[in-house]
Amino acid sequence: MPIIVNLDVMLARRKMRSRELAERIGITEQNVSLLKSGKVRGVRFDTLARICESLGCQPGDILEYVPGKEEADEEAAD
Repeated sequence: MPIIVNLDVMLARRKMRSRELAERIGITEQNVSLLKSGKVRGVRFDTLARICESLGCQPGDILEYVPGKEEADEEAAD
């Protein structure tokens, strides 16, 4: 997928654990884990806003677009 989730990087920069973030934003720790791994197909804007508020960052600090990433992922799967 051409969208990379850098939530783990932001958590490390803020010295915050997934559990703490989950409690602050009101979702399960498992869902935070899925977000960190990029195994989700989407994220609600209100959830993204709560993440950004809790981490003191912008959506662009968490989400990154990498052109051509999808093609590279497909080739690696073959």
